[in-house]
Parts: sequence; structure tokens; C-alpha cells
Amino acid sequence: MRDNVILACQECKRRNYTATRNKKKQTERLEVKKYCKFCRRHTPHRETK
Repeated sequence: MRDNVILACQECKRRNYTATRNKKKQTERLEVKKYCKFCRRHTPHRETK
């Protein structure tokens, strides 16, 4: 049931992280604040296609 998703930085649009989520229970896109090594700070990362 759990699918792998790719998280991209909202500032620089680079794909930095992967995560898993249950698509049946969580229907909206995942958004987490994580460290971006390209921006060198904590930025919001959002699920991409």
C-alpha cells in the first residue's frame, strides 16, 4: 500500500529526498520542511510526480 514519493525543494526545485506515504489514507500531497544542501538552509519540500 505504501508508495515511494520524491520530495523537491520549493526554492530551487531540486529533488533531494524520497519518502513513503499511504495513498489511500493521505490523498493530498506531502509537504515537509527539510534541509536543502543546495540552498544551505531549511526550506519546504513538496511531493512531485
